[in-house]
Amino acid sequence: MNVSGFTIVRNAVKFNYPAIESIRSILPICDEFIVNVGDSEDQTLELIKGINSPKIKIIQSRWDIIRGKEVLAEQTNLALGHCQGDWAFYLQSDEVAHEDDLPRLKRLMRKYENDANVDALRFKWLHFFGSYYRYRVDAGWFQKADRIIKNNGKVESFGDAYAFRRKDQRPLNRINSGGFIYHYGWVQPSGIMTQRRINAEDIGFTSLLPSEKTQDYDYGGLDRFPVYFGTHPQVMRERVAGHGLSNADWKNISRENWWNPLKIFRVRYKTFKRVKERICR
Repeated sequence: MNVSGFTIVRNAVKFNYPAIESIRSILPICDEFIVNVGDSEDQTLELIKGINSPKIKIIQSRWDIIRGKEVLAEQTNLALGHCQGDWAFYLQSDEVAHEDDLPRLKRLMRKYENDANVDALRFKWLHFFGSYYRYRVDAGWFQKADRIIKNNGKVESFGDAYAFRRKDQRPLNRINSGGFIYHYGWVQPSGIMTQRRINAEDIGFTSLLPSEKTQDYDYGGLDRFPVYFGTHPQVMRERVAGHGLSNADWKNISRENWWNPLKIFRVRYKTFKRVKERICR
């Protein structure tokens, strides 16, 4: 059994994407890793080349931004088309897997490799927000998605590359992997977060007020979100340790939850409760 990792990345330096950490998080269980590097305004290509692994295979492309967010699925499928493994493990450039999940994922891929009734493995999502110790479960933030798919030509990315579907329009058959995807797209310095939201508007994800384009993004009070007590992937250690807002938040969390077993044992846990109304910021 061979496994291909694949991703798309553009302007990773400019927007502070943890693209290197993302790739390295699953590289140990991949036989190859396809990186589709879009035309960038920074040193993204050099950044990816710096991984210096024989598993890395770089393709370069030009993103037709005028097509809106569908360009993300187009570029994802371009990368997928270069994958040669039996399975294809997709991560976006601000998504990271935890090393503790890798052995189980490898076992599941072996178990279902020849099972025609399984198309994909599904993950739970942790959308970190403002702090590496707060995450979103309110409306508008998806909580599950498929990231490992059978590489048999029957599955494709679609829309804004959030998910996958079968080309024959039949339902995608999936198995819950029990693993987490750590999404770090909203743990950024406020100035960079503003620039990322402007970029999202350019692609077609959102519409901003004029003031939102000139002011640093305000995360608001973080205590309105659930606490994440668990560990982060090892590849993210330096980013987590160097994030001032997270450090201050963790001090408050530790003071208020010194008795909590989840904190004491650093349990990787996500609440089952879901906020029904959107929290707007």
